[in-house]
Amino acid sequence: MRLHKSPFLWLLEKEWRELVVSRAWWVLLLAMGPLVGVAFISAVRTYAEVSGLNGTAAGVGEALSPLIGVWAPAFSACELAAVFLLPFVAIRLVAGDRQSGALKLEMQQGMSPPVRMAAKGLVGLAGWLIAMLPPLSAILLWKSYGGSIYAPEMAALIGGHVLNAALTIALGAATASLGEHPSTAAILTLGVTVGTWIVNFFGAVQGGWWEHAAGYTPAAMVAEFQHGLVRLDTVLTAVVLALAGLGFAALWMRLGTPVRRRVYESMALGGLAAAAIFGCTRLNASWDLSESRGNSFSEADERVLRQIRRPLVIEAHLAAEDPRRLDLEHKALSKLRRVMPAVEVRYVAATSIGLFEQTSAGYGEVWYDLGGRKTMSRVTTAEGVLETIYSLAGVAPPKEDEEAMFRGHPLAVRAKGAGAVFYGIWPGAMLVAGIFTRRRFL
Repeated sequence: MRLHKSPFLWLLEKEWRELVVSRAWWVLLLAMGPLVGVAFISAVRTYAEVSGLNGTAAGVGEALSPLIGVWAPAFSACELAAVFLLPFVAIRLVAGDRQSGALKLEMQQGMSPPVRMAAKGLVGLAGWLIAMLPPLSAILLWKSYGGSIYAPEMAALIGGHVLNAALTIALGAATASLGEHPSTAAILTLGVTVGTWIVNFFGAVQGGWWEHAAGYTPAAMVAEFQHGLVRLDTVLTAVVLALAGLGFAALWMRLGTPVRRRVYESMALGGLAAAAIFGCTRLNASWDLSESRGNSFSEADERVLRQIRRPLVIEAHLAAEDPRRLDLEHKALSKLRRVMPAVEVRYVAATSIGLFEQTSAGYGEVWYDLGGRKTMSRVTTAEGVLETIYSLAGVAPPKEDEEAMFRGHPLAVRAKGAGAVFYGIWPGAMLVAGIFTRRRFL
Protein backbone atom coordinates (compact mmCIF):
# COMPACT_ATOMS: atom_id res chain seq x y z
CA MET A 1 0.00 0.00 0.00
CA ARG A 2 1.26 3.46 -0.92
CA LEU A 3 0.89 5.85 1.97
CA HIS A 4 0.64 9.00 -0.14
CA LYS A 5 -2.55 7.79 -1.77
CA SER A 6 -5.96 8.43 -0.33
CA PRO A 7 -7.87 5.36 0.86
CA PHE A 8 -10.43 5.77 -1.95
CA LEU A 9 -7.76 5.88 -4.67
CA TRP A 10 -6.05 2.89 -3.07
CA LEU A 11 -9.36 1.03 -3.19
CA LEU A 12 -9.96 1.96 -6.84
CA GLU A 13 -6.51 0.64 -7.74
CA LYS A 14 -7.09 -2.52 -5.76
CA GLU A 15 -10.50 -3.12 -7.36
CA TRP A 16 -9.06 -2.51 -10.82
CA ARG A 17 -6.35 -5.10 -10.20
CA GLU A 18 -9.05 -7.53 -9.06
CA LEU A 19 -11.01 -6.85 -12.25
CA VAL A 20 -8.15 -7.33 -14.71
CA VAL A 21 -7.22 -10.71 -13.22
CA SER A 22 -10.83 -11.89 -13.13
CA ARG A 23 -11.56 -14.76 -15.51
CA ALA A 24 -15.20 -13.68 -15.66
CA TRP A 25 -14.26 -10.28 -17.10
CA TRP A 26 -11.97 -11.74 -19.74
CA VAL A 27 -14.64 -14.24 -20.74
CA LEU A 28 -17.02 -11.30 -21.11
CA LEU A 29 -14.53 -9.43 -23.30
CA LEU A 30 -13.77 -12.50 -25.37
CA ALA A 31 -17.45 -13.29 -25.98
CA MET A 32 -18.48 -9.74 -26.89
CA GLY A 33 -16.71 -9.87 -30.25
CA PRO A 34 -18.53 -12.91 -31.69
CA LEU A 35 -21.84 -11.87 -30.10
CA VAL A 36 -21.71 -8.42 -31.70
CA GLY A 37 -20.37 -9.90 -34.93
CA VAL A 38 -23.29 -12.28 -35.39
CA ALA A 39 -25.84 -9.55 -34.65
CA PHE A 40 -24.16 -6.80 -36.67
CA ILE A 41 -23.41 -8.85 -39.79
CA SER A 42 -26.93 -10.29 -39.83
CA ALA A 43 -28.47 -6.83 -39.36
CA VAL A 44 -26.37 -5.27 -42.14
CA ARG A 45 -27.26 -8.11 -44.51
CA THR A 46 -30.98 -7.75 -43.83
CA TYR A 47 -30.76 -3.96 -44.05
CA ALA A 48 -28.98 -4.23 -47.41
CA GLU A 49 -31.54 -6.65 -48.80
CA VAL A 50 -34.44 -4.42 -47.76
CA SER A 51 -32.56 -1.50 -49.29
CA GLY A 52 -32.57 -3.32 -52.64
CA LEU A 53 -29.38 -5.40 -52.66
CA ASN A 54 -29.73 -8.15 -55.29
CA GLY A 55 -33.37 -7.12 -55.69
CA THR A 56 -35.54 -5.29 -58.18
CA ALA A 57 -37.98 -3.38 -55.96
CA ALA A 58 -36.66 0.18 -56.21
CA GLY A 59 -37.53 2.44 -53.31
CA VAL A 60 -38.36 -0.33 -50.85
CA GLY A 61 -35.85 0.97 -48.35
CA GLU A 62 -36.67 4.66 -48.56
CA ALA A 63 -38.04 4.76 -45.00
CA LEU A 64 -35.32 2.63 -43.45
CA SER A 65 -33.86 3.81 -40.15
CA PRO A 66 -30.37 2.55 -39.19
CA LEU A 67 -31.40 2.76 -35.53
CA ILE A 68 -34.09 0.12 -35.95
CA GLY A 69 -32.53 -1.84 -38.78
CA VAL A 70 -28.93 -2.04 -37.62
CA TRP A 71 -28.16 -0.66 -34.18
CA ALA A 72 -31.03 -2.10 -32.17
CA PRO A 73 -30.17 -5.68 -33.22
CA ALA A 74 -26.39 -5.08 -33.10
CA PHE A 75 -26.46 -3.67 -29.57
CA SER A 76 -28.79 -6.46 -28.45
CA ALA A 77 -25.56 -8.38 -27.87
CA CYS A 78 -24.92 -5.97 -25.00
CA GLU A 79 -28.28 -6.84 -23.48
CA LEU A 80 -27.52 -10.55 -23.76
CA ALA A 81 -24.08 -10.11 -22.20
CA ALA A 82 -25.51 -7.96 -19.40
CA VAL A 83 -27.93 -10.73 -18.47
CA PHE A 84 -25.71 -13.81 -18.67
CA LEU A 85 -22.08 -12.62 -18.33
CA LEU A 86 -21.83 -9.29 -16.53
CA PRO A 87 -23.42 -10.56 -13.26
CA PHE A 88 -20.46 -12.89 -12.73
CA VAL A 89 -18.06 -9.96 -13.04
CA ALA A 90 -19.99 -7.96 -10.43
CA ILE A 91 -20.29 -10.97 -8.13
CA ARG A 92 -16.54 -11.58 -8.41
CA LEU A 93 -15.76 -7.98 -7.36
CA VAL A 94 -17.77 -8.34 -4.14
CA ALA A 95 -17.66 -12.03 -3.22
CA GLY A 96 -13.95 -12.34 -4.03
CA ASP A 97 -13.06 -9.96 -1.19
CA ARG A 98 -14.98 -12.05 1.31
CA GLN A 99 -13.34 -15.29 0.20
CA SER A 100 -9.79 -13.87 0.03
CA GLY A 101 -10.03 -11.90 3.26
CA ALA A 102 -9.48 -8.57 1.46
CA LEU A 103 -12.73 -7.30 2.94
CA LYS A 104 -11.12 -7.05 6.38
CA LEU A 105 -8.22 -5.09 4.86
CA GLU A 106 -10.68 -2.67 3.25
CA MET A 107 -12.42 -2.13 6.57
CA GLN A 108 -9.12 -1.03 8.11
CA GLN A 109 -8.86 1.93 5.71
CA GLY A 110 -11.53 3.93 7.53
CA MET A 111 -13.96 4.07 4.59
CA SER A 112 -17.68 3.61 5.06
CA PRO A 113 -19.42 0.65 3.34
CA PRO A 114 -21.26 2.94 0.84
CA VAL A 115 -17.94 4.45 -0.25
CA ARG A 116 -16.42 1.00 -0.70
CA MET A 117 -19.40 -0.13 -2.75
CA ALA A 118 -19.21 3.05 -4.85
CA ALA A 119 -15.63 2.17 -5.75
CA LYS A 120 -16.60 -1.36 -6.74
CA GLY A 121 -19.51 -0.03 -8.79
CA LEU A 122 -17.30 2.47 -10.62
CA VAL A 123 -14.72 -0.17 -11.48
CA GLY A 124 -17.42 -2.58 -12.63
CA LEU A 125 -18.93 0.10 -14.84
CA ALA A 126 -15.51 0.91 -16.28
CA GLY A 127 -15.07 -2.77 -17.10
CA TRP A 128 -18.42 -2.74 -18.90
CA LEU A 129 -17.45 0.32 -20.96
CA ILE A 130 -14.38 -1.56 -22.17
CA ALA A 131 -16.61 -4.52 -23.02
CA MET A 132 -18.71 -2.20 -25.18
CA LEU A 133 -15.80 -1.51 -27.53
CA PRO A 134 -16.95 -4.14 -30.09
CA PRO A 135 -20.40 -2.56 -30.68
CA LEU A 136 -18.78 0.88 -30.68
CA SER A 137 -16.31 -0.29 -33.32
CA ALA A 138 -19.29 -1.45 -35.37
CA ILE A 139 -20.24 2.22 -35.64
CA LEU A 140 -16.90 2.93 -37.32
CA LEU A 141 -17.42 0.01 -39.71
CA TRP A 142 -20.89 1.25 -40.61
CA LYS A 143 -19.50 4.72 -41.25
CA SER A 144 -16.81 3.27 -43.50
CA TYR A 145 -19.56 1.59 -45.55
CA GLY A 146 -21.11 5.00 -46.17
CA GLY A 147 -23.85 4.55 -43.57
CA SER A 148 -25.60 7.40 -41.80
CA ILE A 149 -25.05 8.10 -38.09
CA TYR A 150 -27.43 10.29 -36.07
CA ALA A 151 -25.66 11.24 -32.84
CA PRO A 152 -28.68 11.85 -30.53
CA GLU A 153 -30.26 8.45 -31.15
CA MET A 154 -26.89 6.72 -30.78
CA ALA A 155 -26.32 8.52 -27.48
CA ALA A 156 -29.72 7.32 -26.26
CA LEU A 157 -28.95 3.74 -27.33
CA ILE A 158 -25.51 3.65 -25.70
CA GLY A 159 -26.75 5.39 -22.56
CA GLY A 160 -29.56 2.87 -22.22
CA HIS A 161 -27.19 -0.08 -22.29
CA VAL A 162 -24.86 1.60 -19.80
CA LEU A 163 -27.82 2.18 -17.48
CA ASN A 164 -28.88 -1.45 -17.90
CA ALA A 165 -25.35 -2.54 -17.01
CA ALA A 166 -25.45 -0.37 -13.90
CA LEU A 167 -28.61 -2.19 -12.82
CA THR A 168 -26.94 -5.55 -13.40
CA ILE A 169 -23.82 -4.56 -11.46
CA ALA A 170 -25.93 -3.32 -8.55
CA LEU A 171 -27.96 -6.53 -8.56
CA GLY A 172 -24.83 -8.69 -8.66
CA ALA A 173 -23.27 -6.71 -5.82
CA ALA A 174 -26.43 -7.04 -3.70
CA THR A 175 -26.74 -10.80 -4.17
CA ALA A 176 -23.00 -11.32 -3.63
CA SER A 177 -23.10 -9.45 -0.33
CA LEU A 178 -26.13 -11.46 0.79
CA GLY A 179 -24.98 -14.91 -0.31
CA GLU A 180 -22.17 -16.78 1.36
CA HIS A 181 -20.81 -18.15 -1.93
CA PRO A 182 -20.60 -16.79 -5.52
CA SER A 183 -22.71 -19.68 -6.81
CA THR A 184 -25.49 -18.69 -4.41
CA ALA A 185 -25.25 -15.11 -5.62
CA ALA A 186 -25.43 -16.29 -9.24
CA ILE A 187 -28.62 -18.27 -8.53
CA LEU A 188 -30.19 -15.30 -6.75
CA THR A 189 -29.29 -12.99 -9.65
CA LEU A 190 -30.76 -15.40 -12.17
CA GLY A 191 -33.89 -15.65 -10.04
CA VAL A 192 -34.39 -11.88 -10.13
CA THR A 193 -33.76 -11.82 -13.88
CA VAL A 194 -36.28 -14.59 -14.52
CA GLY A 195 -38.69 -12.71 -12.26
CA THR A 196 -38.55 -9.65 -14.52
CA TRP A 197 -39.22 -11.90 -17.52
CA ILE A 198 -42.29 -13.28 -15.74
CA VAL A 199 -43.51 -9.73 -15.12
CA ASN A 200 -43.11 -9.02 -18.85
CA PHE A 201 -45.03 -12.18 -19.71
CA PHE A 202 -47.92 -11.41 -17.38
CA GLY A 203 -47.92 -7.83 -18.60
CA ALA A 204 -48.39 -9.01 -22.18
CA VAL A 205 -51.07 -11.55 -21.23
CA GLN A 206 -52.97 -10.02 -18.33
CA GLY A 207 -52.56 -6.29 -18.94
CA GLY A 208 -53.61 -3.98 -16.12
CA TRP A 209 -51.09 -3.18 -13.41
CA TRP A 210 -48.90 -6.05 -14.65
CA GLU A 211 -48.52 -4.19 -17.94
CA HIS A 212 -47.69 -0.98 -16.08
CA ALA A 213 -45.06 -2.75 -13.96
CA ALA A 214 -43.57 -4.45 -17.02
CA GLY A 215 -42.84 -1.01 -18.46
CA TYR A 216 -40.11 -0.54 -15.84
CA THR A 217 -38.29 -3.85 -16.28
CA PRO A 218 -34.76 -3.77 -17.78
CA ALA A 219 -35.97 -5.39 -21.01
CA ALA A 220 -38.67 -2.75 -21.53
CA MET A 221 -36.25 0.03 -20.63
CA VAL A 222 -33.65 -1.16 -23.14
CA ALA A 223 -36.33 -1.54 -25.82
CA GLU A 224 -37.30 2.12 -25.42
CA PHE A 225 -33.69 3.29 -25.64
CA GLN A 226 -33.21 1.12 -28.73
CA HIS A 227 -35.99 3.12 -30.36
CA GLY A 228 -34.46 6.44 -29.34
CA LEU A 229 -37.00 7.19 -26.61
CA VAL A 230 -35.75 8.58 -23.29
CA ARG A 231 -38.34 8.76 -20.50
CA LEU A 232 -37.50 10.63 -17.33
CA ASP A 233 -39.50 8.26 -15.12
CA THR A 234 -37.72 5.21 -16.52
CA VAL A 235 -34.27 6.73 -16.19
CA LEU A 236 -34.83 7.90 -12.61
CA THR A 237 -36.40 4.57 -11.63
CA ALA A 238 -33.35 2.73 -12.97
CA VAL A 239 -31.02 5.08 -11.10
CA VAL A 240 -32.95 4.58 -7.86
CA LEU A 241 -32.86 0.79 -8.27
CA ALA A 242 -29.10 0.84 -8.98
CA LEU A 243 -28.40 3.01 -5.93
CA ALA A 244 -30.68 0.84 -3.81
CA GLY A 245 -28.84 -2.30 -4.95
CA LEU A 246 -25.46 -0.82 -4.04
CA GLY A 247 -26.90 0.44 -0.76
CA PHE A 248 -28.25 -3.01 0.04
CA ALA A 249 -24.84 -4.49 -0.69
CA ALA A 250 -23.20 -1.92 1.59
CA LEU A 251 -25.54 -2.85 4.44
CA TRP A 252 -24.74 -6.55 4.22
CA MET A 253 -20.99 -6.08 3.86
CA ARG A 254 -20.64 -4.83 7.43
CA LEU A 255 -19.02 -7.71 9.25
CA GLY A 256 -19.94 -7.92 12.92
CA THR A 257 -23.24 -6.06 12.59
CA PRO A 258 -26.15 -8.16 13.92
CA VAL A 259 -28.23 -9.80 11.21
CA ARG A 260 -31.46 -8.50 12.72
CA ARG A 261 -30.22 -4.92 12.45
CA ARG A 262 -29.19 -5.41 8.85
CA VAL A 263 -32.61 -6.87 8.06
CA TYR A 264 -34.41 -3.88 9.57
CA GLU A 265 -32.13 -1.43 7.77
CA SER A 266 -32.67 -3.32 4.50
CA MET A 267 -36.44 -3.06 4.96
CA ALA A 268 -36.11 0.67 5.59
CA LEU A 269 -33.96 1.05 2.49
CA GLY A 270 -36.50 -0.92 0.47
CA GLY A 271 -39.34 1.28 1.69
CA LEU A 272 -37.41 4.44 0.87
CA ALA A 273 -36.57 3.12 -2.61
CA ALA A 274 -40.22 2.15 -3.21
CA ALA A 275 -41.37 5.64 -2.23
CA ALA A 276 -38.78 7.21 -4.53
CA ILE A 277 -39.80 4.94 -7.42
CA PHE A 278 -43.47 5.79 -6.88
CA GLY A 279 -42.56 9.47 -7.11
CA CYS A 280 -40.53 8.87 -10.27
CA THR A 281 -43.46 7.15 -11.99
CA ARG A 282 -45.48 10.35 -11.65
CA LEU A 283 -43.10 12.21 -13.98
CA ASN A 284 -44.20 12.49 -17.60
CA ALA A 285 -41.26 14.18 -19.32
CA SER A 286 -39.77 12.30 -22.27
CA TRP A 287 -37.63 12.95 -25.31
CA ASP A 288 -37.77 11.33 -28.73
CA LEU A 289 -34.15 11.37 -29.92
CA SER A 290 -34.71 9.18 -32.97
CA GLU A 291 -34.07 10.78 -36.32
CA SER A 292 -37.25 9.23 -37.74
CA ARG A 293 -39.41 10.49 -34.82
CA GLY A 294 -40.79 6.99 -34.63
CA ASN A 295 -42.00 7.53 -31.07
CA SER A 296 -43.90 10.72 -31.86
CA PHE A 297 -46.55 12.17 -34.07
CA SER A 298 -45.50 14.74 -36.64
CA GLU A 299 -44.54 18.14 -35.29
CA ALA A 300 -47.61 19.67 -36.91
CA ASP A 301 -49.91 17.15 -35.21
CA GLU A 302 -48.23 17.70 -31.86
CA ARG A 303 -48.72 21.46 -32.09
CA VAL A 304 -52.46 20.95 -32.63
CA LEU A 305 -52.77 18.32 -29.88
CA ARG A 306 -51.07 20.58 -27.32
CA GLN A 307 -53.75 23.19 -27.92
CA ILE A 308 -56.47 20.76 -26.79
CA ARG A 309 -56.82 21.47 -23.06
CA ARG A 310 -59.84 19.32 -22.21
CA PRO A 311 -59.25 15.90 -20.57
CA LEU A 312 -59.46 12.92 -22.86
CA VAL A 313 -60.69 9.48 -21.76
CA ILE A 314 -60.26 6.53 -24.11
CA GLU A 315 -61.96 3.21 -23.40
CA ALA A 316 -60.84 0.39 -25.68
CA HIS A 317 -62.74 -2.90 -25.64
CA LEU A 318 -59.79 -5.03 -26.68
CA ALA A 319 -58.09 -7.99 -24.98
CA ALA A 320 -54.45 -7.87 -23.94
CA GLU A 321 -53.30 -10.25 -26.68
CA ASP A 322 -55.44 -8.81 -29.44
CA PRO A 323 -53.13 -7.54 -32.23
CA ARG A 324 -55.39 -4.51 -32.65
CA ARG A 325 -54.68 -3.48 -29.07
CA LEU A 326 -50.93 -3.72 -29.64
CA ASP A 327 -51.32 -1.65 -32.79
CA LEU A 328 -53.42 0.93 -30.95
CA GLU A 329 -51.07 1.15 -27.98
CA HIS A 330 -47.71 1.29 -29.70
CA LYS A 331 -48.60 3.30 -32.78
CA ALA A 332 -51.05 5.80 -31.31
CA LEU A 333 -51.73 5.89 -27.56
CA SER A 334 -48.10 5.75 -26.40
CA LYS A 335 -47.40 8.76 -28.62
CA LEU A 336 -50.56 10.50 -27.46
CA ARG A 337 -49.59 10.25 -23.78
CA ARG A 338 -46.36 12.08 -24.48
CA VAL A 339 -48.21 15.05 -25.99
CA MET A 340 -51.40 15.19 -23.91
CA PRO A 341 -50.68 14.46 -20.22
CA ALA A 342 -54.43 14.61 -19.38
CA VAL A 343 -55.13 11.35 -21.18
CA GLU A 344 -56.67 8.37 -19.42
CA VAL A 345 -56.76 5.04 -21.22
CA ARG A 346 -58.88 2.12 -20.07
CA TYR A 347 -58.81 -1.35 -21.58
CA VAL A 348 -61.93 -3.47 -21.09
CA ALA A 349 -62.04 -7.20 -21.84
CA ALA A 350 -63.46 -10.35 -20.27
CA THR A 351 -60.53 -12.55 -21.38
CA SER A 352 -56.84 -12.06 -22.11
CA ILE A 353 -56.87 -13.42 -25.68
CA GLY A 354 -60.20 -12.06 -26.90
CA LEU A 355 -60.69 -15.03 -29.23
CA PHE A 356 -64.23 -15.79 -28.07
CA GLU A 357 -65.22 -12.18 -27.51
CA GLN A 358 -65.26 -11.29 -31.18
CA THR A 359 -69.03 -11.79 -31.42
CA SER A 360 -69.78 -10.00 -28.15
CA ALA A 361 -71.60 -6.72 -28.39
CA GLY A 362 -69.18 -3.83 -28.19
CA TYR A 363 -65.98 -5.79 -28.52
CA GLY A 364 -63.48 -3.96 -30.70
CA GLU A 365 -65.03 -0.57 -30.02
CA VAL A 366 -62.86 2.34 -28.94
CA TRP A 367 -64.79 5.08 -27.14
CA TYR A 368 -63.49 8.62 -26.91
CA ASP A 369 -64.68 11.16 -24.33
CA LEU A 370 -63.21 14.64 -24.77
CA GLY A 371 -64.62 17.06 -22.21
CA GLY A 372 -68.07 15.42 -22.31
CA ARG A 373 -68.24 14.91 -26.07
CA LYS A 374 -68.26 11.21 -26.94
CA THR A 375 -67.83 9.13 -30.06
CA MET A 376 -66.92 5.59 -31.01
CA SER A 377 -64.52 4.21 -33.58
CA ARG A 378 -63.12 0.81 -34.47
CA VAL A 379 -60.02 2.17 -36.20
CA THR A 380 -56.79 1.43 -34.34
CA THR A 381 -54.29 3.17 -36.60
CA ALA A 382 -52.55 6.39 -35.60
CA GLU A 383 -54.26 8.26 -38.42
CA GLY A 384 -57.68 7.02 -37.30
CA VAL A 385 -57.07 8.00 -33.67
CA LEU A 386 -55.94 11.51 -34.64
CA GLU A 387 -58.90 11.97 -36.97
CA THR A 388 -61.33 11.03 -34.20
CA ILE A 389 -59.71 13.37 -31.66
CA TYR A 390 -59.66 16.28 -34.12
CA SER A 391 -63.33 15.68 -34.88
CA LEU A 392 -64.28 15.75 -31.18
CA ALA A 393 -62.18 18.84 -30.55
CA GLY A 394 -63.61 20.63 -33.55
CA VAL A 395 -60.20 21.48 -34.99
CA ALA A 396 -58.91 21.07 -38.51
CA PRO A 397 -56.19 18.47 -39.09
CA PRO A 398 -52.84 20.07 -39.92
CA LYS A 399 -51.48 19.88 -43.40
CA GLU A 400 -48.82 17.25 -43.92
CA ASP A 401 -45.35 18.72 -44.35
CA GLU A 402 -43.66 16.75 -47.10
CA GLU A 403 -40.27 18.30 -46.39
CA ALA A 404 -40.35 17.29 -42.72
CA MET A 405 -41.05 13.62 -43.46
CA PHE A 406 -38.27 11.15 -42.68
CA ARG A 407 -37.01 9.72 -45.96
CA GLY A 408 -34.76 7.06 -44.47
CA HIS A 409 -31.19 6.04 -45.24
CA PRO A 410 -31.19 2.92 -47.43
CA LEU A 411 -27.77 1.34 -47.87
CA ALA A 412 -27.28 -1.75 -50.00
CA VAL A 413 -23.78 -2.88 -48.96
CA ARG A 414 -22.23 -5.96 -47.45
CA ALA A 415 -20.55 -6.06 -44.05
CA LYS A 416 -17.02 -6.16 -45.44
CA GLY A 417 -14.31 -6.78 -42.87
CA ALA A 418 -16.75 -7.25 -40.01
CA GLY A 419 -16.13 -10.98 -39.77
CA ALA A 420 -12.37 -10.50 -39.50
CA VAL A 421 -12.78 -7.84 -36.80
CA PHE A 422 -15.32 -9.60 -34.59
CA TYR A 423 -14.39 -13.25 -35.15
CA GLY A 424 -10.62 -12.90 -35.45
CA ILE A 425 -8.95 -9.66 -34.42
CA TRP A 426 -10.98 -8.94 -31.28
CA PRO A 427 -10.97 -12.48 -29.78
CA GLY A 428 -7.27 -12.87 -30.60
CA ALA A 429 -6.38 -9.53 -29.05
CA MET A 430 -8.39 -10.29 -25.92
CA LEU A 431 -6.80 -13.73 -25.58
CA VAL A 432 -3.28 -12.30 -25.80
CA ALA A 433 -4.11 -9.36 -23.53
CA GLY A 434 -5.72 -11.63 -20.97
CA ILE A 435 -2.75 -13.99 -20.78
CA PHE A 436 -0.25 -11.12 -20.55
CA THR A 437 -2.25 -9.19 -17.94
CA ARG A 438 -2.86 -12.17 -15.68
CA ARG A 439 0.81 -13.11 -15.79
CA ARG A 440 1.76 -9.55 -14.86
CA PHE A 441 -0.59 -9.11 -11.92
CA LEU A 442 -0.73 -12.65 -10.52
